[in-house]
Amino acid sequence: MKTVIIYNSQTGFTKRYAQWIAKASGARCLAFSEAKTKNLDAFEAIIFGSWACAGRIRGLGWFKKQAGRWHGKKLIVFCVGANPPESPEIAPALQLNFTESELKKIRVFYCPGGLNYKKMSVPSRLMMKLFLTALKLKKGKTKAEQEVIKAVSSSYDISDKKYIRPVLECLKQKSVTGGITTDYVPSQKL
Repeated sequence: MKTVIIYNSQTGFTKRYAQWIAKASGARCLAFSEAKTKNLDAFEAIIFGSWACAGRIRGLGWFKKQAGRWHGKKLIVFCVGANPPESPEIAPALQLNFTESELKKIRVFYCPGGLNYKKMSVPSRLMMKLFLTALKLKKGKTKAEQEVIKAVSSSYDISDKKYIRPVLECLKQKSVTGGITTDYVPSQKL
């Protein structure tokens, strides 16, 4: 199946996942800036990968606009975020990025990445610093909030090839039903 992966990466986690998927599937891999200038109609499967900030998937509007004319193609989105994969907030946050009709055509996956403060844009670093400061100043913090403070106080990397397994399995299927998948198939070597 002729497949293209379009990735929008700020700090490198999404690019890493795109490259892993491309290597495992034989797909062509394009940066978002390059893909926006290409005609992608010849591809049978189109995968869009991007990062999330405040629950919004960056660049997704472009992909959804294009998806309206990509009839009969396998459409997949993977979102890379800083939350661990078992976080209960992931599925509801992803859902907010899509309408019901879009979720009937597009399969959505989550891949945990991490935080890399050195590679973040200045506005992103500032936003994270403000968030962290506000959380630290909050009185009566819950245990979960205390864990968030500890987690986002410095850079970390929780990306792993195992999280691309559901995307690869989806590519192998004859047809794709839309929806959100936040789990992965463990213990199989890629």
